[in-house]
Amino acid sequence: MTALLEVDNVVKHFVAGRSVFGRPTAFIRAVDGVSFRVDAGKTLALVGESGCGKSTVSRLVLRLIEPDAGRIRFEGRDLLALDANQLRAFRRDAQIIFQDPYASLNPRMTVSQILTEPLGLHDLVPPSGRRERVEELLRLVGLEPRFARRYPHEFSGGQRQRIAIARALAVEPKLIICDEPVSALDVSIRSQILNLLRDLQDRLGLAYIFVSHDLAVVKHIADRVAVMNLGVIVETADTQALFASPRHPYSRALLSAIPVPKPRAKRNRLLLQGEMPSALNPPSGCRFHTRCPYVIERCRVEPPQLTGDGHLTACHRTAELPPPDDVVPADGGFSPALERLVAAFSGQAEVASRAGVDIVGATPPAIA
Repeated sequence: MTALLEVDNVVKHFVAGRSVFGRPTAFIRAVDGVSFRVDAGKTLALVGESGCGKSTVSRLVLRLIEPDAGRIRFEGRDLLALDANQLRAFRRDAQIIFQDPYASLNPRMTVSQILTEPLGLHDLVPPSGRRERVEELLRLVGLEPRFARRYPHEFSGGQRQRIAIARALAVEPKLIICDEPVSALDVSIRSQILNLLRDLQDRLGLAYIFVSHDLAVVKHIADRVAVMNLGVIVETADTQALFASPRHPYSRALLSAIPVPKPRAKRNRLLLQGEMPSALNPPSGCRFHTRCPYVIERCRVEPPQLTGDGHLTACHRTAELPPPDDVVPADGGFSPALERLVAAFSGQAEVASRAGVDIVGATPPAIA
């Protein structure tokens, strides 16, 4: 079956310095040969530290920035061969939700204007039916239609992100890129937004590329995970397989840093030594070798290739590494007291979600 999206060996280098004659002399190797695929109705998570290139990849997929090399195909079409009109038509099928809901919405436009703009741009709904469509979109993301007359500053962070989701849904896309959509929100609001995204995926058959540095969030929303380090993918696998048995030392370090609400749970923390290298001058060989506790001479000179069957890993020593015991505690979960608290809150959150209200403590059902 043909994948909805196929990214093959995509490269993007940014000019970081020029000579007195204007010739490039230094490059930031933000993305350096990334390949993956996304199937219809599924979620691929791109995870890694800040600066690893995951957000750059998401913008390359939409051609918000142009790649230097590689191929991007959507439903079998070569996106890099599209002209301006064809690219606009493609943008109807692929949308993005940005990280910061405070910056991604125009403060001078009402919610109605924000949601009507893509309808007019793609000529999807006649002017007479746009008000009804705006009300439908607001209900779809758990907000009341009366909010359409208000401005972004009148909403809480969670409600603004719901509006951003509604804007992405306005053109009925097949793929949505979620660029850290919950990292700017309070912890109590994140679960509501994640539940909303999963519900929309089930109802509308959406595919997601979910960009995040928080593996605890990724575990609950992604079908497949690609771990990035310094512009390259070092491991990719089904979510359950990756969390059960991470193979790359970098993936193990990321997983071991996930906070667990059981202070006495036994776990092996993999603490990385040294600073993250710069993409301006990445190390030779394996880009992780400067911080890897299992490094050998081969790692310093020979770049590893992604190999494996389904669970792909770019590491020369995958077969030699010790088993990843207790990277994430086997008895992971909440203590009994926390279980009761979470159960009580989940019931409130579900009711509030249907009403379009963000719960923070004992906030009454009104706009914060």
